[in-house]
Amino acid sequence: MTEQGSPRRLVSLLAATAIGVYLLVVVGATTALTDAAAACPTWPACHGQWVVPLGDPQLAIAWGHRVAALGVGLLLAATAVVGLRRSDVSRRVKLGVGIATALYPVQIGMGALAATTATPALLSGLHLLVGMGIFSGVVLALAWTLEPETHDEPRGVEDPDEVAPASDAPTQPRETPTSALARARRTVGAYFRLMKPRLMWLLCLVASAGMALAAGPALRVETVVATLAGGVLSIGASGTFNHVLERDVDRKMNRTADRPAATSRIPVRNAVAFGLLLAALSLVAFLSVNLLAAVLGLFAIVFYSVVYTLILKPNTVQNTVIGGFAGALPALIGWAAVTGDVGVPALVLAGVIFLWTPAHFYNLALAYRDDYARGGFPMMPVVRGEAVTRKHILLYLGATLLAAGVLSTVTTLGWLYAATSVAFGALFLWAVVRLHYERTERAAFRSFHASNAYLGALLLAVVADALVL
Repeated sequence: MTEQGSPRRLVSLLAATAIGVYLLVVVGATTALTDAAAACPTWPACHGQWVVPLGDPQLAIAWGHRVAALGVGLLLAATAVVGLRRSDVSRRVKLGVGIATALYPVQIGMGALAATTATPALLSGLHLLVGMGIFSGVVLALAWTLEPETHDEPRGVEDPDEVAPASDAPTQPRETPTSALARARRTVGAYFRLMKPRLMWLLCLVASAGMALAAGPALRVETVVATLAGGVLSIGASGTFNHVLERDVDRKMNRTADRPAATSRIPVRNAVAFGLLLAALSLVAFLSVNLLAAVLGLFAIVFYSVVYTLILKPNTVQNTVIGGFAGALPALIGWAAVTGDVGVPALVLAGVIFLWTPAHFYNLALAYRDDYARGGFPMMPVVRGEAVTRKHILLYLGATLLAAGVLSTVTTLGWLYAATSVAFGALFLWAVVRLHYERTERAAFRSFHASNAYLGALLLAVVADALVL
Protein backbone atom coordinates (compact mmCIF):
# COMPACT_ATOMS: atom_id res chain seq x y z
CA MET A 1 0.00 0.00 0.00
CA THR A 2 1.14 3.52 -0.74
CA GLU A 3 0.63 6.71 1.18
CA GLN A 4 -3.01 7.63 1.59
CA GLY A 5 -4.02 4.04 0.75
CA SER A 6 -3.20 4.10 -2.97
CA PRO A 7 -1.70 0.82 -4.29
CA ARG A 8 1.63 1.95 -5.69
CA ARG A 9 2.07 -1.12 -7.87
CA LEU A 10 -1.26 -0.52 -9.57
CA VAL A 11 -0.40 3.15 -10.08
CA SER A 12 2.86 2.20 -11.81
CA LEU A 13 1.08 -0.31 -14.04
CA LEU A 14 -1.66 2.16 -14.95
CA ALA A 15 0.83 4.93 -15.75
CA ALA A 16 2.96 2.62 -17.91
CA THR A 17 -0.12 1.26 -19.66
CA ALA A 18 -1.42 4.76 -20.36
CA ILE A 19 1.83 5.73 -22.07
CA GLY A 20 1.94 2.45 -23.97
CA VAL A 21 -1.60 2.89 -25.28
CA TYR A 22 -0.86 6.51 -26.13
CA LEU A 23 2.20 5.39 -28.09
CA LEU A 24 0.01 3.13 -30.20
CA VAL A 25 -2.62 5.84 -30.70
CA VAL A 26 -0.30 8.66 -31.74
CA VAL A 27 2.00 6.49 -33.89
CA GLY A 28 -0.98 4.82 -35.51
CA ALA A 29 -2.36 8.21 -36.45
CA THR A 30 0.82 9.49 -38.11
CA THR A 31 1.60 9.35 -41.79
CA ALA A 32 4.71 7.29 -40.97
CA LEU A 33 2.60 4.26 -40.05
CA THR A 34 -0.01 4.96 -42.74
CA ASP A 35 2.68 4.79 -45.42
CA ALA A 36 4.37 1.79 -43.81
CA ALA A 37 1.18 -0.28 -43.64
CA ALA A 38 1.43 -1.04 -47.36
CA ALA A 39 4.76 -2.76 -46.74
CA CYS A 40 3.09 -5.38 -44.52
CA PRO A 41 -0.35 -6.18 -46.00
CA THR A 42 -0.79 -9.50 -44.14
CA TRP A 43 -1.61 -10.18 -40.49
CA PRO A 44 -0.30 -11.12 -37.97
CA ALA A 45 2.96 -12.02 -39.73
CA CYS A 46 4.41 -9.95 -42.58
CA HIS A 47 4.31 -12.02 -45.78
CA GLY A 48 4.33 -15.13 -43.60
CA GLN A 49 7.53 -14.06 -41.83
CA TRP A 50 7.75 -13.58 -38.06
CA VAL A 51 11.21 -12.05 -38.26
CA VAL A 52 11.38 -9.20 -40.75
CA PRO A 53 14.44 -7.45 -42.16
CA LEU A 54 14.87 -4.17 -40.32
CA GLY A 55 16.80 -2.63 -43.18
CA ASP A 56 13.50 -1.61 -44.77
CA PRO A 57 12.34 1.41 -42.70
CA GLN A 58 8.66 1.11 -43.62
CA LEU A 59 8.59 -2.61 -42.87
CA ALA A 60 10.35 -1.97 -39.57
CA ILE A 61 7.77 0.66 -38.60
CA ALA A 62 4.81 -1.57 -39.45
CA TRP A 63 6.26 -4.58 -37.66
CA GLY A 64 7.40 -2.49 -34.71
CA HIS A 65 3.87 -1.23 -34.24
CA ARG A 66 2.53 -4.78 -34.06
CA VAL A 67 5.20 -5.85 -31.57
CA ALA A 68 4.43 -2.77 -29.47
CA ALA A 69 0.72 -3.60 -29.59
CA LEU A 70 1.49 -7.09 -28.25
CA GLY A 71 3.61 -5.67 -25.44
CA VAL A 72 1.00 -3.07 -24.49
CA GLY A 73 -1.69 -5.76 -24.56
CA LEU A 74 0.27 -7.88 -22.10
CA LEU A 75 0.83 -4.82 -19.90
CA LEU A 76 -2.87 -4.02 -19.95
CA ALA A 77 -3.69 -7.63 -19.05
CA ALA A 78 -1.30 -7.47 -16.08
CA THR A 79 -2.90 -4.19 -15.00
CA ALA A 80 -6.36 -5.76 -15.22
CA VAL A 81 -5.29 -8.76 -13.14
CA VAL A 82 -3.84 -6.55 -10.40
CA GLY A 83 -6.67 -4.02 -10.46
CA LEU A 84 -9.62 -6.38 -10.66
CA ARG A 85 -8.33 -8.77 -7.99
CA ARG A 86 -7.67 -6.15 -5.30
CA SER A 87 -10.46 -5.76 -2.77
CA ASP A 88 -9.32 -2.24 -1.85
CA VAL A 89 -9.69 -0.90 -5.39
CA SER A 90 -12.85 1.12 -6.01
CA ARG A 91 -15.55 0.11 -8.45
CA ARG A 92 -14.76 3.14 -10.61
CA VAL A 93 -11.16 2.03 -11.05
CA LYS A 94 -12.23 -1.53 -11.90
CA LEU A 95 -14.78 -0.17 -14.38
CA GLY A 96 -12.15 1.96 -16.15
CA VAL A 97 -9.67 -0.90 -16.35
CA GLY A 98 -12.40 -3.34 -17.38
CA ILE A 99 -13.65 -1.16 -20.23
CA ALA A 100 -10.09 -0.60 -21.51
CA THR A 101 -9.38 -4.33 -21.35
CA ALA A 102 -12.61 -5.23 -23.14
CA LEU A 103 -11.97 -2.70 -25.91
CA TYR A 104 -8.40 -3.84 -26.59
CA PRO A 105 -9.32 -7.01 -28.59
CA VAL A 106 -11.70 -4.85 -30.63
CA GLN A 107 -8.83 -2.48 -31.36
CA ILE A 108 -6.60 -5.38 -32.43
CA GLY A 109 -9.29 -6.69 -34.75
CA MET A 110 -9.70 -3.30 -36.37
CA GLY A 111 -5.94 -3.04 -36.79
CA ALA A 112 -5.80 -6.43 -38.48
CA LEU A 113 -8.63 -5.47 -40.82
CA ALA A 114 -6.96 -2.18 -41.66
CA ALA A 115 -3.68 -3.95 -42.43
CA THR A 116 -5.17 -6.53 -44.78
CA THR A 117 -7.75 -4.47 -46.67
CA ALA A 118 -8.05 -1.12 -48.37
CA THR A 119 -8.90 0.85 -45.24
CA PRO A 120 -12.01 3.02 -45.57
CA ALA A 121 -12.02 6.33 -43.77
CA LEU A 122 -14.79 5.18 -41.43
CA LEU A 123 -12.75 2.21 -40.22
CA SER A 124 -9.71 4.39 -39.63
CA GLY A 125 -11.81 6.82 -37.63
CA LEU A 126 -13.33 4.04 -35.53
CA HIS A 127 -9.89 2.55 -34.95
CA LEU A 128 -8.68 5.89 -33.58
CA LEU A 129 -11.79 6.38 -31.43
CA VAL A 130 -11.48 2.95 -29.83
CA GLY A 131 -7.81 3.63 -29.08
CA MET A 132 -8.76 6.92 -27.47
CA GLY A 133 -11.44 5.11 -25.47
CA ILE A 134 -8.87 2.63 -24.14
CA PHE A 135 -6.52 5.46 -23.21
CA SER A 136 -9.32 7.39 -21.50
CA GLY A 137 -10.33 4.34 -19.45
CA VAL A 138 -6.77 3.82 -18.23
CA VAL A 139 -6.23 7.52 -17.40
CA LEU A 140 -9.52 7.72 -15.49
CA ALA A 141 -8.58 4.59 -13.55
CA LEU A 142 -5.21 6.17 -12.75
CA ALA A 143 -6.83 9.40 -11.56
CA TRP A 144 -9.30 7.55 -9.35
CA THR A 145 -6.55 5.34 -7.90
CA LEU A 146 -4.43 8.35 -7.00
CA GLU A 147 -7.40 10.17 -5.51
CA PRO A 148 -6.96 10.23 -1.72
CA GLU A 149 -9.65 8.60 0.37
CA THR A 150 -10.06 11.79 2.40
CA HIS A 151 -9.96 15.04 0.47
CA ASP A 152 -8.35 18.07 1.99
CA GLU A 153 -10.76 20.81 2.89
CA PRO A 154 -10.78 23.84 0.59
CA ARG A 155 -9.52 26.86 2.41
CA GLY A 156 -11.76 29.34 0.66
CA VAL A 157 -10.84 32.85 -0.42
CA GLU A 158 -9.60 34.75 2.58
CA ASP A 159 -10.67 38.30 3.34
CA PRO A 160 -7.75 40.45 2.15
CA ASP A 161 -8.49 42.95 4.94
CA GLU A 162 -7.83 40.26 7.56
CA VAL A 163 -4.49 39.23 6.08
CA ALA A 164 -1.40 41.35 6.40
CA PRO A 165 -0.49 42.58 2.92
CA ALA A 166 2.80 41.50 1.48
CA SER A 167 4.07 45.07 1.66
CA ASP A 168 3.84 44.92 5.48
CA ALA A 169 6.34 42.08 5.61
CA PRO A 170 9.98 42.99 6.22
CA THR A 171 11.71 43.62 2.93
CA GLN A 172 15.13 44.64 1.89
CA PRO A 173 15.32 48.35 1.07
CA ARG A 174 15.61 49.02 -2.63
CA GLU A 175 18.71 50.75 -3.81
CA THR A 176 18.05 53.97 -5.69
CA PRO A 177 20.28 54.28 -8.76
CA THR A 178 22.43 57.38 -8.62
CA SER A 179 23.73 57.71 -12.17
CA ALA A 180 21.56 58.69 -15.13
CA LEU A 181 22.55 55.53 -16.99
CA ALA A 182 21.58 53.31 -14.06
CA ARG A 183 18.22 55.07 -13.73
CA ALA A 184 17.59 54.67 -17.45
CA ARG A 185 18.42 50.98 -17.32
CA ARG A 186 16.12 50.55 -14.33
CA THR A 187 13.26 52.29 -16.13
CA VAL A 188 13.74 50.30 -19.33
CA GLY A 189 13.81 47.10 -17.29
CA ALA A 190 10.55 48.07 -15.58
CA TYR A 191 8.81 48.71 -18.91
CA PHE A 192 10.15 45.43 -20.25
CA ARG A 193 8.77 43.61 -17.22
CA LEU A 194 5.35 45.13 -17.86
CA MET A 195 5.29 43.16 -21.12
CA LYS A 196 5.48 39.78 -19.32
CA PRO A 197 8.42 38.56 -21.41
CA ARG A 198 8.36 35.06 -19.89
CA LEU A 199 5.15 34.34 -21.80
CA MET A 200 6.56 35.38 -25.15
CA TRP A 201 8.76 32.43 -26.09
CA LEU A 202 6.03 29.83 -25.68
CA LEU A 203 3.27 31.84 -27.36
CA CYS A 204 5.59 32.67 -30.25
CA LEU A 205 6.26 28.94 -30.60
CA VAL A 206 2.50 28.35 -30.77
CA ALA A 207 2.18 30.89 -33.58
CA SER A 208 5.22 29.40 -35.33
CA ALA A 209 3.65 25.93 -35.18
CA GLY A 210 0.45 27.31 -36.71
CA MET A 211 2.40 28.91 -39.54
CA ALA A 212 4.47 25.78 -40.14
CA LEU A 213 1.38 23.57 -40.35
CA ALA A 214 -0.26 25.96 -42.79
CA ALA A 215 2.66 26.54 -45.15
CA GLY A 216 5.12 23.68 -44.72
CA PRO A 217 8.50 24.21 -46.40
CA ALA A 218 7.00 27.07 -48.44
CA LEU A 219 6.75 29.30 -45.36
CA ARG A 220 8.07 32.80 -46.16
CA VAL A 221 10.53 34.52 -43.84
CA GLU A 222 8.76 37.88 -44.07
CA THR A 223 5.50 36.28 -42.92
CA VAL A 224 7.24 34.76 -39.91
CA VAL A 225 8.95 38.03 -38.97
CA ALA A 226 5.81 40.16 -39.25
CA THR A 227 3.60 37.63 -37.44
CA LEU A 228 6.01 37.08 -34.55
CA ALA A 229 6.62 40.82 -34.25
CA GLY A 230 2.89 41.39 -34.00
CA GLY A 231 2.66 38.54 -31.51
CA VAL A 232 5.38 39.88 -29.24
CA LEU A 233 3.84 43.36 -29.29
CA SER A 234 0.32 42.06 -28.59
CA ILE A 235 1.60 39.92 -25.71
CA GLY A 236 3.40 42.98 -24.37
CA ALA A 237 0.24 45.07 -24.61
CA SER A 238 -1.86 42.39 -22.88
CA GLY A 239 0.69 42.01 -20.10
CA THR A 240 0.91 45.76 -19.57
CA PHE A 241 -2.86 46.16 -19.27
CA ASN A 242 -2.96 43.18 -16.91
CA HIS A 243 -0.34 44.82 -14.67
CA VAL A 244 -2.29 48.06 -14.59
CA LEU A 245 -5.67 46.48 -13.88
CA GLU A 246 -4.36 44.18 -11.15
CA ARG A 247 -1.97 46.61 -9.47
CA ASP A 248 -4.03 46.89 -6.25
CA VAL A 249 -4.32 43.12 -5.87
CA ASP A 250 -0.67 42.62 -6.81
CA ARG A 251 0.35 44.64 -3.74
CA LYS A 252 -1.29 42.03 -1.50
CA MET A 253 0.51 39.04 -3.01
CA ASN A 254 4.12 38.13 -2.26
CA ARG A 255 4.95 37.00 -5.80
CA THR A 256 3.60 40.15 -7.45
CA ALA A 257 4.13 42.91 -4.87
CA ASP A 258 7.24 44.23 -6.64
CA ARG A 259 5.70 44.57 -10.09
CA PRO A 260 6.31 47.97 -11.73
CA ALA A 261 2.68 49.11 -11.66
CA ALA A 262 2.11 47.79 -8.12
CA THR A 263 5.11 49.71 -6.78
CA SER A 264 4.30 52.80 -8.88
CA ARG A 265 7.75 52.53 -10.42
CA ILE A 266 5.88 53.09 -13.68
CA PRO A 267 3.00 55.59 -13.27
CA VAL A 268 -0.39 54.26 -14.33
CA ARG A 269 -0.77 56.93 -17.01
CA ASN A 270 2.56 56.01 -18.55
CA ALA A 271 1.81 52.28 -18.38
CA VAL A 272 -1.55 52.73 -20.12
CA ALA A 273 0.04 54.84 -22.84
CA PHE A 274 2.76 52.22 -23.26
CA GLY A 275 0.18 49.46 -23.56
CA LEU A 276 -1.82 51.40 -26.17
CA LEU A 277 1.34 52.05 -28.16
CA LEU A 278 2.23 48.34 -28.14
CA ALA A 279 -1.30 47.40 -29.18
CA ALA A 280 -1.24 49.88 -32.06
CA LEU A 281 2.16 48.66 -33.26
CA SER A 282 0.99 45.05 -33.06
CA LEU A 283 -1.96 45.86 -35.30
CA VAL A 284 0.36 47.53 -37.80
CA ALA A 285 2.54 44.41 -37.88
CA PHE A 286 -0.43 42.07 -38.25
CA LEU A 287 -2.05 44.24 -40.94
CA SER A 288 1.14 43.92 -42.99
CA VAL A 289 0.26 40.21 -43.14
CA ASN A 290 -3.53 40.25 -43.55
CA LEU A 291 -6.72 41.57 -41.97
CA LEU A 292 -7.76 38.34 -40.24
CA ALA A 293 -4.47 38.11 -38.37
CA ALA A 294 -4.98 41.70 -37.17
CA VAL A 295 -8.56 40.99 -36.04
CA LEU A 296 -7.47 37.89 -34.12
CA GLY A 297 -4.53 39.79 -32.61
CA LEU A 298 -6.80 42.57 -31.37
CA PHE A 299 -9.25 40.03 -30.01
CA ALA A 300 -6.42 38.32 -28.11
CA ILE A 301 -5.47 41.60 -26.42
CA VAL A 302 -9.06 42.38 -25.44
CA PHE A 303 -9.77 38.82 -24.27
CA TYR A 304 -6.74 38.63 -21.98
CA SER A 305 -6.88 42.22 -20.73
CA VAL A 306 -10.62 42.54 -20.20
CA VAL A 307 -12.41 39.17 -20.31
CA TYR A 308 -9.79 37.18 -18.41
CA THR A 309 -8.32 39.84 -16.11
CA LEU A 310 -11.51 41.70 -15.13
CA ILE A 311 -14.26 39.08 -15.54
CA LEU A 312 -12.95 35.54 -15.31
CA LYS A 313 -9.98 35.65 -12.95
CA PRO A 314 -11.67 37.32 -9.95
CA ASN A 315 -15.12 35.75 -10.36
CA THR A 316 -14.99 32.05 -11.31
CA VAL A 317 -13.01 28.97 -10.37
CA GLN A 318 -12.99 28.11 -14.09
CA ASN A 319 -10.91 31.21 -14.84
CA THR A 320 -7.86 29.19 -15.88
CA VAL A 321 -9.88 26.80 -18.05
CA ILE A 322 -11.77 29.46 -20.00
CA GLY A 323 -8.76 31.76 -19.96
CA GLY A 324 -6.82 29.10 -21.84
CA PHE A 325 -8.51 30.42 -24.96
CA ALA A 326 -6.14 33.40 -24.84
CA GLY A 327 -3.11 31.13 -25.08
CA ALA A 328 -4.73 29.12 -27.88
CA LEU A 329 -5.32 32.15 -30.12
CA PRO A 330 -1.71 32.35 -31.43
CA ALA A 331 -2.28 29.00 -33.15
CA LEU A 332 -5.15 30.54 -35.11
CA ILE A 333 -3.17 33.71 -35.75
CA GLY A 334 -0.22 31.76 -37.15
CA TRP A 335 -2.41 29.75 -39.50
CA ALA A 336 -4.39 32.83 -40.56
CA ALA A 337 -1.17 34.74 -41.28
CA VAL A 338 -0.35 32.19 -43.99
CA THR A 339 -3.77 31.27 -45.39
CA GLY A 340 -6.07 34.18 -44.56
CA ASP A 341 -8.55 31.77 -42.96
CA VAL A 342 -8.83 29.33 -40.04
CA GLY A 343 -8.40 25.64 -40.86
CA VAL A 344 -9.07 22.41 -38.99
CA PRO A 345 -5.39 21.76 -38.08
CA ALA A 346 -5.22 25.23 -36.53
CA LEU A 347 -8.35 24.55 -34.48
CA VAL A 348 -6.97 21.22 -33.26
CA LEU A 349 -3.62 22.81 -32.36
CA ALA A 350 -5.53 25.52 -30.48
CA GLY A 351 -7.41 22.74 -28.70
CA VAL A 352 -4.12 21.21 -27.56
CA ILE A 353 -3.06 24.55 -26.05
CA PHE A 354 -6.50 25.13 -24.51
CA LEU A 355 -6.52 21.74 -22.73
CA TRP A 356 -2.86 22.00 -21.74
CA THR A 357 -3.36 25.33 -19.95
CA PRO A 358 -5.15 23.99 -16.82
CA ALA A 359 -2.75 21.03 -16.62
CA HIS A 360 0.06 23.59 -16.69
CA PHE A 361 -1.24 26.48 -14.59
CA TYR A 362 -2.91 24.48 -11.82
CA ASN A 363 0.61 23.48 -10.72
CA LEU A 364 1.46 27.14 -10.23
CA ALA A 365 -1.83 27.68 -8.42
CA LEU A 366 -0.90 24.88 -6.02
CA ALA A 367 2.52 26.37 -5.36
CA TYR A 368 1.05 29.84 -4.73
CA ARG A 369 -2.21 28.79 -3.12
CA ASP A 370 -1.81 31.06 -0.09
CA ASP A 371 -0.85 34.00 -2.26
CA TYR A 372 -3.90 33.62 -4.48
CA ALA A 373 -6.12 33.32 -1.39
CA ARG A 374 -4.57 36.53 -0.05
CA GLY A 375 -5.30 38.26 -3.34
CA GLY A 376 -8.92 37.06 -3.33
CA PHE A 377 -8.67 35.00 -6.52
CA PRO A 378 -10.94 31.90 -6.61
CA MET A 379 -8.27 29.57 -8.00
CA MET A 380 -9.02 25.83 -8.01
CA PRO A 381 -6.82 24.92 -4.99
CA VAL A 382 -8.25 27.82 -2.99
CA VAL A 383 -11.90 27.02 -3.67
CA ARG A 384 -11.97 23.24 -4.26
CA GLY A 385 -8.85 22.11 -2.42
CA GLU A 386 -5.50 20.67 -3.45
CA ALA A 387 -6.67 17.07 -3.90
CA VAL A 388 -9.27 18.04 -6.49
CA THR A 389 -6.72 20.26 -8.23
CA ARG A 390 -4.20 17.44 -8.50
CA LYS A 391 -6.84 15.17 -10.01
CA HIS A 392 -7.80 17.83 -12.54
CA ILE A 393 -4.16 18.25 -13.56
CA LEU A 394 -4.02 14.56 -14.45
CA LEU A 395 -7.35 14.60 -16.28
CA TYR A 396 -6.44 17.67 -18.33
CA LEU A 397 -3.06 16.10 -19.12
CA GLY A 398 -4.87 13.05 -20.49
CA ALA A 399 -7.14 15.29 -22.56
CA THR A 400 -4.11 17.20 -23.85
CA LEU A 401 -2.42 14.00 -25.00
CA LEU A 402 -5.59 12.91 -26.79
CA ALA A 403 -5.82 16.25 -28.57
CA ALA A 404 -2.16 15.94 -29.58
CA GLY A 405 -3.00 12.53 -31.02
CA VAL A 406 -5.90 13.98 -33.00
CA LEU A 407 -3.49 16.57 -34.43
CA SER A 408 -1.60 13.69 -36.05
CA THR A 409 -4.73 12.63 -37.93
CA VAL A 410 -5.48 16.04 -39.45
CA THR A 411 -1.90 16.86 -40.49
CA THR A 412 1.03 15.17 -42.19
CA LEU A 413 3.16 15.11 -39.05
CA GLY A 414 5.36 12.03 -38.77
CA TRP A 415 7.71 10.09 -36.52
CA LEU A 416 9.47 13.06 -34.87
CA TYR A 417 6.18 14.51 -33.65
CA ALA A 418 4.96 11.11 -32.45
CA ALA A 419 8.20 10.33 -30.58
CA THR A 420 8.30 13.77 -28.96
CA SER A 421 4.67 13.62 -27.87
CA VAL A 422 5.15 10.20 -26.26
CA ALA A 423 8.52 10.90 -24.60
CA PHE A 424 7.67 14.29 -23.12
CA GLY A 425 4.11 13.20 -22.36
CA ALA A 426 5.60 10.38 -20.27
CA LEU A 427 7.85 12.90 -18.49
CA PHE A 428 4.87 15.15 -17.74
CA LEU A 429 2.82 12.19 -16.50
CA TRP A 430 5.65 11.06 -14.22
CA ALA A 431 5.88 14.54 -12.68
CA VAL A 432 2.10 14.64 -12.11
CA VAL A 433 2.11 11.22 -10.43
CA ARG A 434 4.97 12.34 -8.18
CA LEU A 435 2.93 15.44 -7.32
CA HIS A 436 0.12 13.19 -6.05
CA TYR A 437 2.54 11.43 -3.72
CA GLU A 438 4.76 14.29 -2.52
CA ARG A 439 2.19 17.12 -2.38
CA THR A 440 4.81 19.81 -1.86
CA GLU A 441 5.61 23.14 -3.43
CA ARG A 442 8.73 21.61 -4.94
CA ALA A 443 6.68 18.85 -6.58
CA ALA A 444 4.24 21.43 -7.95
CA PHE A 445 7.06 23.40 -9.54
CA ARG A 446 8.54 20.18 -10.96
CA SER A 447 5.22 19.38 -12.61
CA PHE A 448 4.94 23.00 -13.79
CA HIS A 449 8.35 22.84 -15.49
CA ALA A 450 7.54 19.42 -16.97
CA SER A 451 4.42 20.93 -18.55
CA ASN A 452 6.53 23.70 -20.11
CA ALA A 453 9.02 21.14 -21.39
CA TYR A 454 6.23 19.04 -22.90
CA LEU A 455 4.57 21.85 -24.82
CA GLY A 456 7.84 23.49 -25.87
CA ALA A 457 9.22 20.22 -27.23
CA LEU A 458 5.92 19.35 -28.91
CA LEU A 459 5.74 22.70 -30.71
CA LEU A 460 9.37 22.47 -31.82
CA ALA A 461 8.62 19.00 -33.19
CA VAL A 462 5.63 20.39 -35.09
CA VAL A 463 7.79 23.09 -36.66
CA ALA A 464 10.62 20.70 -37.54
CA ASP A 465 8.30 17.98 -38.84
CA ALA A 466 6.29 20.41 -40.96
CA LEU A 467 9.21 22.42 -42.36
CA VAL A 468 12.02 19.90 -42.72
CA LEU A 469 10.96 16.26 -42.51
